[in-house]
Amino acid sequence: MASSASRAALSSIPLFHEKLLKSNRILAVCGAGLSAASGLPTFRGAGGLWRNHNAVDLATPEAFDADPGLVWLFYAYRRHMALTAKPNPAHYSLAELARKRPGFKCLSQNVDNLHVRANHPSDQLSLLHGSLFTLKCTTCSWKDPYNIADPLCPALAPAAESNPDPTKPLPLLDPAQPLAEIRESELPHCPDCKTELQRPGVVWFGEMLDEDMLDDIEEWIEKEPVDMVLVVGTSSAVYPAAGYAERARTKGRTSVVTVNLEITEEDWGRMRKGDFGFEGDASLLLPELLRPVIGEVKGEEEELEG
Repeated sequence: MASSASRAALSSIPLFHEKLLKSNRILAVCGAGLSAASGLPTFRGAGGLWRNHNAVDLATPEAFDADPGLVWLFYAYRRHMALTAKPNPAHYSLAELARKRPGFKCLSQNVDNLHVRANHPSDQLSLLHGSLFTLKCTTCSWKDPYNIADPLCPALAPAAESNPDPTKPLPLLDPAQPLAEIRESELPHCPDCKTELQRPGVVWFGEMLDEDMLDDIEEWIEKEPVDMVLVVGTSSAVYPAAGYAERARTKGRTSVVTVNLEITEEDWGRMRKGDFGFEGDASLLLPELLRPVIGEVKGEEEELEG
């Protein structure tokens, strides 16, 4: 466990700024906590239920095979929520860091498209788990890289409805309200093969991440030593953040910096000399932490075009 003296050094903004200004090769690994300030649910922990379903249980190929209508409603709701949310100052700060530091690369576990809408340079952004707004065929190679139709089809309209009574749960989210059955014939089908269903272009549990993307990340890490790893909105003890943080670490050179709403004693105890930890809302912390490089950032959102 870090002592109070070392804990102060680990959380020193002036010491962090000193290291940041010397850093050219910076890697960021971002998790769901980054988008929490934009109002998006993380579907993690005790509150990670959707209509009494564990959200993790809906994010599998097996769940889609068993009840594609239910799974599509869940993802249609997530698409709607992401479309109504806006990038927060943390997204804009990372995007500006990419413009100011050509040696910066951002790996995001988030599928909400908010990095893209914050105008993060695409060649410095890897979406590890895909995007809610990519559609693909369950069987053939057809893919629609960017589709923001809301609702995606009439059968999924309940996911895009506004709440008529804010004092009560949205009918879609109320487990006491039965859902109308959605037949497969009512769901979007592949325009190429005509027979198979479209599915969200996200990586489900049990599926492999894109190999070309992983090769690109590995090549970037191997190219030159990394000066700093920013772990934002997730824990440096949880994979893949833990894996990339340690994979990119060069002893005596690389600072691993955790920015999260909560930093556990385990996280603090794992930190080495030169690492940093900042506990709180990333949307408030990142603009302050990165200010010596990015200045004052006024985010301009990319317009949604469907």
